[in-house]
Amino acid sequence: MSDTSQKNVKVDPATMGKVAVLMGGRSAEREVSLMSGNGVLAALVSQGVDAHAFDPANRELSDLKADGFDRCFIALHGRWGEDGTVQGALELMGIPYTGPGVLASSLAMDKLMTKRIWLSEGLATPAWRKVESVPQTRKAFEALGKPMIVKPVREGSTIGLTKVMDVSQCETAYQLAASQDPLVMCEQFISGDEVTCPILASADGVRAMPVIRIVAPDGNYDYQNKYFKNDTQYFVPCGLPEGEESQIQKLALQAFEALGCRGWARVDVMIDARSRKPWLLEINTAPGMTTHSLVPMSAAAVGISYEALCLQVLASASLDNLGKKKER
Repeated sequence: MSDTSQKNVKVDPATMGKVAVLMGGRSAEREVSLMSGNGVLAALVSQGVDAHAFDPANRELSDLKADGFDRCFIALHGRWGEDGTVQGALELMGIPYTGPGVLASSLAMDKLMTKRIWLSEGLATPAWRKVESVPQTRKAFEALGKPMIVKPVREGSTIGLTKVMDVSQCETAYQLAASQDPLVMCEQFISGDEVTCPILASADGVRAMPVIRIVAPDGNYDYQNKYFKNDTQYFVPCGLPEGEESQIQKLALQAFEALGCRGWARVDVMIDARSRKPWLLEINTAPGMTTHSLVPMSAAAVGISYEALCLQVLASASLDNLGKKKER
């Protein structure tokens, strides 16, 4: 059952056991993952959790079982960490982990599958085209109009993304996206307010957190502006017209539940400037936890500290197959 009320849930660190904070990995988002993971690790240790760094790029996942870890906080971003692969390995080892399960993680990482499911549930998402060549990208531009977004289907943090303003940009945009993932998509650009809404689960249920409105330089919320520059403005309270924040929170919960998510996530939305209609862009199932990240910002707005947030997410660690947490 969903609950949009805000509560600071207390967690006893002693009950968390030995914890591995999975960070780094082999994806294009490794650098950001290390920043997230180190922040989470420091927070958990400061609260008395027996937490340890674990980089799957340097160690075998089987070491998690051999070393007696009781649960994992997944701070991996992108492929091989946010796409169901690590989740599947942890299921086999019976080690509870944070975030959605195998299927939900896999679906959410694939922007095409995410859109298809949302559309089937009657949830609005911008029009798109799957493309496999430069000519198809040019045709998509004719159909979707300008501006048009070209991006890899299974990548995050706006890596490989281009905002196409002219048909002459289609070739470079397609090649950039295809260099990150053989699956490429073109998407209708929605002009208006860019917002995001974290979803957080606890023993009391699933709730939508305060919405954050994002104002990036020249409307370009790219990799650098997300993580390394201080020019982007974040508004919490979001300052949207009356009633819109609750509408976004409801939509974000529907998007979360349509994919079968659990634990936590962050839903990105564009609000059309003219109609004020919200459009779902994507969902992040292992949200960033860096100094520039959005979930901690939203939590702070309702009095949940970074440390308390990390503990609450960790406490939600679970398995798809709840009946087999440990080998006998």
